[in-house]
Amino acid sequence: MANEVARKLRKSMTRQEVRLWLRLRELRKLGFHFRRQAPIKNFVVDFACYHPRVIVELDGSQHATRRHELRDVARDATLVSDGFKIVRVWNGDVDKNLEGVFDKILHALRSK
Repeated sequence: MANEVARKLRKSMTRQEVRLWLRLRELRKLGFHFRRQAPIKNFVVDFACYHPRVIVELDGSQHATRRHELRDVARDATLVSDGFKIVRVWNGDVDKNLEGVFDKILHALRSK
């Protein structure tokens, strides 16, 4: 089921996801290969780099609600216990400061 959801999400990426995805693909030349809308366990993460196990989650305003915040904390804890480092980024940051977001992700990849 997660694979079906991931396939659907790949076909309907947000504007911010597309912008970030284009930048993440540039990291291949440095040896970091990202997958988009990747199923991991029972979740579908926005972007995953399996080596060195970094996940990038791109959050919209709905993640600012208490309900989503609690769900994100539980989800992150499960993924961290599986060895992943989580980098959370707001859509607005991608719109206003894509270079800063890219630098934050690159730092997470290099420090893992």
